[in-house]
Amino acid sequence: MNRRNFIGLAGTFAAAGLVPSWASAAIAPKYKMGLQLYSLNTEMKQNPRDTLKQVASFGYQEVETYGFNHGGNKFYWNMEPAAFHDLLQEFNLTTSSGHYDIDKFLLPGVTVDERKKYLDDCIKGAKVLGQQYIVWPWLDPQLRNPESFRLLAQTLNEMGEQVKQAGLQLLYHNHNFEFEAHNGKTGYDIILSQTDPDLVKLELDLYWAIWSGQDPQHLFSLQPGRFVIWHIKDMDKTNPDLHTVVGDGSIDFNKILPYAKRAGLKHLFIEQGNNYVPSALQCVAKSARFVKDNILR
Repeated sequence: MNRRNFIGLAGTFAAAGLVPSWASAAIAPKYKMGLQLYSLNTEMKQNPRDTLKQVASFGYQEVETYGFNHGGNKFYWNMEPAAFHDLLQEFNLTTSSGHYDIDKFLLPGVTVDERKKYLDDCIKGAKVLGQQYIVWPWLDPQLRNPESFRLLAQTLNEMGEQVKQAGLQLLYHNHNFEFEAHNGKTGYDIILSQTDPDLVKLELDLYWAIWSGQDPQHLFSLQPGRFVIWHIKDMDKTNPDLHTVVGDGSIDFNKILPYAKRAGLKHLFIEQGNNYVPSALQCVAKSARFVKDNILR
């Protein structure tokens, strides 16, 4: 169901005095069309300038970064924050959010002081880029157990306070493992219940939530206003373990978008992490056309 049809149906029901629960959800406003740059991981490593030029030509207005001074990467793709900011401006792109390697500081042997220093560097970089959100992107496999999820929640609160004091917001990004049950309780249950909603908000990867059997509308109802960023990532129709071009898969995002206000949505980012047919650039270009014509109009 597209936005225009949704408005028409909601109006018809309202006029008849019969407003179903789905029609009472707020209509989503227009958002900037964003791209999580990990979708073009190889291309960004090889030639960030040419890649961003093409991203802008596809109609993307903002991007979400990933990585920061990790694995030999000098800040953002071997660029200082100011230089990367200038490159984005050259192509009229903005960035409101970034995935940072803060997850490695939950591993054994890393001190709190080291974590705080690294997070301060992330904050400085994010501010130069004009980002509002610093995202915790991943959880090492050895930490995917109830005890570690409780430690994660405590750490997120502490880091969220540090980020908040700097005028930014910390987010947690999910995959599938957060929804695996441990004695009836999932890691996501622990994150939702044991983190401060003001200090730690959420970036919901819709693909992984749906892959895990979750109903996004139900998640939004649990903690309205907390899901400020969504990843728009589609699921291959024949193999749900694969991503695909948005619009070619099995997820109907237009059934989810009307609940954007309830969720607290501020930004959305298209993402595709595998199954690039015929190429990653062609995939993100095709996704952009579909999203512009069918979701954000």
